[in-house]
This record gives sequence, structure tokens and C-alpha cells, in this order.
Amino acid sequence: MKLKVLLLFLGLAMGLALGNVFFSPPESSKLYSVVMPRKVWTALDRYAPKHYSRGNEELIIRHFFADRRGGFFLDVGAYDYKIENNTYYLEKNLSWHGIAIDANRDFERGYINNRPNTKFYSFFVSDKSDEEADFYLVKDPKHLTKSTAVKAFIAGREATEIKVATITLNDLLQKTGVNKVDFLSLDIELWEPHALAGFDIKKYKPALVCVEAHTPVQKQLLQYFAENDYVRLEQYLLLDQNNWYFGPKDLLEK
Repeated sequence: MKLKVLLLFLGLAMGLALGNVFFSPPESSKLYSVVMPRKVWTALDRYAPKHYSRGNEELIIRHFFADRRGGFFLDVGAYDYKIENNTYYLEKNLSWHGIAIDANRDFERGYINNRPNTKFYSFFVSDKSDEEADFYLVKDPKHLTKSTAVKAFIAGREATEIKVATITLNDLLQKTGVNKVDFLSLDIELWEPHALAGFDIKKYKPALVCVEAHTPVQKQLLQYFAENDYVRLEQYLLLDQNNWYFGPKDLLEK
């Protein structure tokens, strides 16, 4: 009997030990709230901590470009020149330049005073130019969505309605003489498919696209990028729960 009890305890001890080996998650980076494969989080840790983006966008962008210097960005739905901004680090620390677009003209002064290598334009980016869009500025400072053209998206929130001129990305880039975009950031609260419809991605061929991916527009986003030979970078899904990242298939295969 004593031998059976001893063997039982030895079996339990071995089971617990093996359980720790096979089922314990890998050591997690202090930076992230989710557990990631060691290779992924180790690679991004060298760029931590993030300084200006809302989430891990800045780290992912820097990791993808390996802190490359001197690129060109197109920041659509740019918001504040610094706070929750995906391109401020690129300009300030890596000598990038580019274009920032936001329908809310209140942000213009911040770019003029603090972003000498960024041209700010106040337009509503859509699939057609020279029209007028209804745009809503949310007054609640605690609400994540600061502005949108989709009224239902801010239901129950106090907002100010303004009229904003529309423009396509193709028209804006043509008017400003831009021929190549390295990085595109797109965050315009459910209007992303419309903005992409007015953007010739095969012509400008950004190496990386960061696009906000709310559930109602996810199918449209996947279809657009697939039709244009872009693939989603699955390795970043664990790092960013709000945005998807895409790159041209042929360049990534190289």
C-alpha cells in the first residue's frame, strides 16, 4: 500500500512538472499585455518604449522599416501633430517627411509650428473630390473617436457638425507632386474603404500600410488589399488589436 501511495505522489509530481513545461506560456515582454512568440516580442523590444502613438503602432512601424531614415509618409486622419500620432517619431528622430491630412482644421496650427517637414491639409478624404461632406467633431474628451463622418459611430455623444471639402488621395498626391509613398497610415473611422477607393496603391506602392480595421469594414479591407496584391502581416496581429498592417506581396517575398 505504501508503495502504491508513493508511486501515486511521484506520478502527480511528474505530471505537474510536465504541465509546466508544455502548457506554461513563454516569458512575456513587460511592454505587451498579450503573450507573444519569443521571436516576435524580442525583435520589437529593441524599439521600446513607444513614445507618441496610441498603442504599439510606432514600434511596429519602426520594426518594419528597421529605423530606416529619410522616407515619405502619408498620414490620413492624422489628428494631433504629436499626441497619439503614428508619424511624429519618424519625422523627429529619423528625418522622414510627408503629408498629414485631417478634416478637423483645428490641428493645422500644431503642424505648422512643430512639424516643419510635414505638409498639413484639411480635407475629408473620400472616393470623390470637390464635394462637401458632413463631418462630426465629438465634444466628449474621453471618447476614443474624436471625429467621424459616420454619425451612427458616435451615437449618444454630443458633437458639432461641420462641412468639409472632399478630396481623393490620388488628386492630392498629384497636386502636391508626390510620386512615391513609403508608409501610409489610415485612421478615419469606418471611411477607410472609401479613401482607398480613391487611391492608386499600385502606382504609389507603399511598403507598409497601417489601417484601422473596425469589424464593419474588415471584409472590404481584405478584398481591396487582396485585389491589389498586398498581404496582411500576421506577425503584428498580437501586437495591435485595432489596426491591420499590409505590404506588397512581391516585395515581402524578396
